Amino acid sequence: MTSRILLLADIHGNFPALEAIARELDPASFQFIVNCGDSLVYAPFPNETMQWLSTHKVISILGNTDKKVIRLLKGKNVKKPGKAEKRIMYTTTADALGAEEKRRLLALGESRELFFEKRIKAGIFHGSPADPDEFLFADTPDERFHELAKKTDCRIVVTGHSHTPYHKYLSGTHFINPGSAGRMFDGDPRVSCAVLEIAGDAIAVRHYRIAYTVDDVVAAIRKHRLPDIYAAMFRQGKKLN
Repeated sequence: MTSRILLLADIHGNFPALEAIARELDPASFQFIVNCGDSLVYAPFPNETMQWLSTHKVISILGNTDKKVIRLLKGKNVKKPGKAEKRIMYTTTADALGAEEKRRLLALGESRELFFEKRIKAGIFHGSPADPDEFLFADTPDERFHELAKKTDCRIVVTGHSHTPYHKYLSGTHFINPGSAGRMFDGDPRVSCAVLEIAGDAIAVRHYRIAYTVDDVVAAIRKHRLPDIYAAMFRQGKKLN
């Protein structure tokens, strides 16, 4: 039997992107759905995003944007981002969250360990096994991945944060980043996600790029009178600030 696991990261409140994933890759066809954090901020669908994750029983962790939203919910100061055009994306997210969505967010941890097929240990992190804010890219030196492999006994390590899809097998460890489900920076606005398949001792990863209705995100940004630079970012699939 082959186990199938849907890997997501960096959704950034992009509910239309999640809907596109569900149309293309039936959530019910997976044994697990894993989300590496940064579920919220930038696309203005925080409640819909949290509800989708709950409906599909997604195993989620916190990312850096989520943790800043939590600080705001707790009435604590957030020093960064300092720029008004970025800060408003956090404050409006915190203000919009419903009571149940707040509860779900506050219940999340910074990492998770899972067992696939009851024997293959997987670690779910936002940045890296060493640091939740570490960026791991496709061109990060292999030496760094070898170092990280020594810090974990997980056979599979799934991370987000860098918005960069890759699959590397180094020092007996599979390092996987599904890319950003909601906000890619490579000039291609389509969703990025990955499917992990495990059959016996064989582990395979396939990355997907899926088109979604970017216009729905743009319309919501303008409806909520949020900075128009974010509409341009979603349209272009680029980071512009």
